[in-house]
Parts: sequence; structure tokens; C-alpha cells
Amino acid sequence: MRFAATKSVPSPGTDGQKPRQRRVDAVVDEIVELRRRGFRFIALADDNFYPVTLADRQALSAAVCRAPATWAHENHRGCVTESVSMASAGLDRQPVRVCGIGQIFPRPAPTAGGPAREFVDGLLEQAARGGAALALLFSDMNDEQQVAAFDVVPMTDVEIGVAEPLRRGAPMTLIRGGEERDLAAIVAMGRIRAEPFRFHLDRDVEFEQYAITRKRLLAGLGAAGARQLHFFIAEEGITAAAYVVVSIVGGTWTVEECGDRDPSGARVGAILQALIAREPVERRPTIRAWLPRGFVPPQVTIVSAKPSTEVMMLRPLGTTEVRPRLSGDDVLYWRSDIF
Repeated sequence: MRFAATKSVPSPGTDGQKPRQRRVDAVVDEIVELRRRGFRFIALADDNFYPVTLADRQALSAAVCRAPATWAHENHRGCVTESVSMASAGLDRQPVRVCGIGQIFPRPAPTAGGPAREFVDGLLEQAARGGAALALLFSDMNDEQQVAAFDVVPMTDVEIGVAEPLRRGAPMTLIRGGEERDLAAIVAMGRIRAEPFRFHLDRDVEFEQYAITRKRLLAGLGAAGARQLHFFIAEEGITAAAYVVVSIVGGTWTVEECGDRDPSGARVGAILQALIAREPVERRPTIRAWLPRGFVPPQVTIVSAKPSTEVMMLRPLGTTEVRPRLSGDDVLYWRSDIF
């Protein structure tokens, strides 16, 4: 067993000075390099100004231990993928295993007929032997990946407007910060929402905890104030009845995922109204989302829609067939599901 420690802040001082955080890219690069050297366990050290709590890191560690394996790959010809993950999913009401591939980074820059196809084929052959029936890749659609036998599943970015309550201020909806005890109810409402769709990930409690904690750490590891994460719920009694997870960068809000026991999504709309009303003097944010087919809360209007810059690509493995091909309306996939 090999163990290494790396610091996210270069100075150990905690005497009131301004924290001097390293950029998240540098920390990630160092972690990847340590893994390549054979270190199995890596500890992140920080000072008292670090914005991520011990509970966050413990939650992520626990979720990673229970979650499907994720690893980084690099082949001898220089193609690199940031992650390869195995997850459970549903396809045409049948359980399947999915191999999710992060963005492919060929080195040098991709050219037609380069090594990326060979690299992806090798990864997927290994995944198929491990029981995967489908492969997912999120790509910028460069030429290398278009020829890798993946079918494009077009996703749509929507900008939404949230109606202001007739009585200025927050609606009469009690909301609070989401907690670990809410995850079981969130998973239950998500599975009900997923039933009509041909394809969706099987999001259990561990998956949900991992997805939210990962987004929280992304906000915490960045520059101070550059990114925020909101995780709020509305409840009935003591049970979560609706929730939203929203990333905030500048004046743009991105709905990472949301859910509501009410099929209309009215509570999700009310949560968004309440969050906006917390800062009444601020300019109303631009809110973007991937919304599943038929889910538009009554307080929400679609301001604009355009093809997503994150292109979802799917490839059957082994004897698996996907007929007819999946369209965006056939898929329930949240931004927080992106590998």
C-alpha cells in the first residue's frame, strides 16, 4: 500500500491571513500524477480557511467506496480520458450496466484517423467483458469521436424564466437546506419520474449522495466566491416532497437536478421563487437547465432553447440493441449525471 499527501493551500498559517488556494486544476493534475506513480491513497491537507467541511469529504469518500469504480486511463499513444465509470441504468424497462467515459483528450490534437478510435474501442472491449451493455460518452463532437460508432442523443439547453409571485417576495413555501436524511425520498420521487423514459440512470441513495457531494466539492475547491451550490428541499411533514440542486457562477444559475412528488413540479417552481426572493435587490439570474420531457413547473416559462454544448453519445456493446435510436425525449438525464 502506498500513501501520499498533497496540500490544497501552500501555507500552513492560520493566523487570520487571506487564504491562498491553489487552482483546482493544479490539485487534480497532482492527484492524477500521484495515482500514475502507484499511490493508492491520497490525503488533501488544508488550512482553516478551506471552504469544504470535513463532513463533505467524509461523505464523498463513503460514496466513492460504495459507488461503481471510476478510474483514469492513458494509452501509449497519448490519448487520455478523465474518467471511466460503471453505473446501473434502465433501458426499455430492463436493467443494464453502463460504461461512462469522460471527455477524451487525444495528444496531440485530434486528427482524422488518429488513435482515439483505437483507444475507445480498447476501453469498451474491457467494459463489455465486465458486463457493460452500453457506453456513454459526453463529447465536444470532434472528428475523432464522431467515427467511434457512437450514436448522438441530442440534448437541449433551455433558459427558463421564473414568475414573480403576485405578492412581492417569497411564496408561502417553507424550504430548508437538504440533508442526508432526505436522500431516500429524493431517490423515490426520481424513480417515479423516470418510469416513462426509455433510458435513465438508476440513481440510488449512494449515487445521489456522490453526485451532490461532488458538485459541492467543485464549488469548495475553486476560487473563493467563484462558484456556489444550493441544495434545498420543500417538505411535507418531515419528508422531502421536492428539491433542487443549483450551481451558481456569477449571474448564471444551472439546475443540476430537481424533483417533485407533484407531477406538475409546482413545488420546484416555488423553491426557485423563494431562492430568487432571498436577494430582492439583485438582478434576476439567468437560469439554465436540462428539463425532462413534459416537466415545466407552472411558475416556469421556457425563454429559449438550443442544442446542448455537452453532446451525449451512446454505443451498444456486445449483443445489446437499441431500436429505435434514442432521442432527447426518450432520455431522463440530469446535468449532475454527466460522468
